[in-house]
Amino acid sequence: MNLRMAGLSAAVLFTVLLPLAASAVTSGAPDSVSSDAKSGGSLLSDGLSVEHGEESEAERAGEMPEERPADGSAEGLTERADGISPENISPPGLLSESGRPGGAGGTGAPAARCGPELTSPEGVEAQTCVMAQGREVWARTYYRNTTGEQLRSFLTLMGPGGRAVELRCEVAAHDEPGVCETPRAPAHGATGAYTAVAEYAAGGAADEVPLLLRTGSNPVSPSSD
Repeated sequence: MNLRMAGLSAAVLFTVLLPLAASAVTSGAPDSVSSDAKSGGSLLSDGLSVEHGEESEAERAGEMPEERPADGSAEGLTERADGISPENISPPGLLSESGRPGGAGGTGAPAARCGPELTSPEGVEAQTCVMAQGREVWARTYYRNTTGEQLRSFLTLMGPGGRAVELRCEVAAHDEPGVCETPRAPAHGATGAYTAVAEYAAGGAADEVPLLLRTGSNPVSPSSD
């Protein structure tokens, strides 16, 4: 009888525990789904974090987007560089002002044989020279225009045998010193046989404007060339 009662008690206990176990399994399922949903959200956040992490690494590596000025500074720099040319750079001054003797030059510098610095009543100052370096010769005239009007300069280099080189230069209307010179050419004979002359006149047709100033180089001294 004791054995029968023990068996019945075990059966009743098993019957009671079985629904509780099933209830425990059923109630655990939503927790599992909720865990998966949280995991999915974490993966999306991780993806964004990786992208921002890559951007941060790129920034740390210095890989920033290229920035360009809105006005196109490269072209602006090109225009500024092109604007700086020898024609726009004024010389330091007339030869007499710089203290250089007319027929002397430094080591490797061209020799200059210049005439006197002259000034017209209208306000044109000029000095004209024959320049020589090695076997090359050319004419150069220094000027300052204080007339307030643009002028023209006609520069001529005359050599032996009737050879001549002529050049017309525009003289700007400002009181800064300027320079005009003919191209260099091989000398035919002694450079002392060359003469430079510059004539300054107002703008307009050459046969209609008055001559304001004429300057020329000095003749070669008997002891030179």
